[in-house]
Amino acid sequence: MAGKLGFACGLLLLAVQLGGIAYSRFTPLRYFCWAPFDQQTQYTIDVELGGESLSPGQIQGRYRRPATGSDNRSAHHLFDIIERVEDRTEPEGRGRVTVRYRINGGPEEQWRYPRP
Repeated sequence: MAGKLGFACGLLLLAVQLGGIAYSRFTPLRYFCWAPFDQQTQYTIDVELGGESLSPGQIQGRYRRPATGSDNRSAHHLFDIIERVEDRTEPEGRGRVTVRYRINGGPEEQWRYPRP
């Protein structure tokens, strides 16, 4: 009996993982599914706070991410980090953020916070 239960649990675990991989193909967020990181995102973060631009060191201190860099996960991972930080900041301390990025060497795109 215990052998059958262990086998069933193993099959269930594999089925959940396969479901996660399939789900990841249709959503930009891949936090909760085991799937290969198949995106290389090059990005630059620019932040204006109180009418002044933050330095690269200030940006890294604010988001714990370099102002210019690359990430092998979905670009939405970076956007989520920025949104969480800005949403926790008091309204007068929120920055105006522009992220210029390329996915897998493709055309440059922009993401902005706050969203229009």
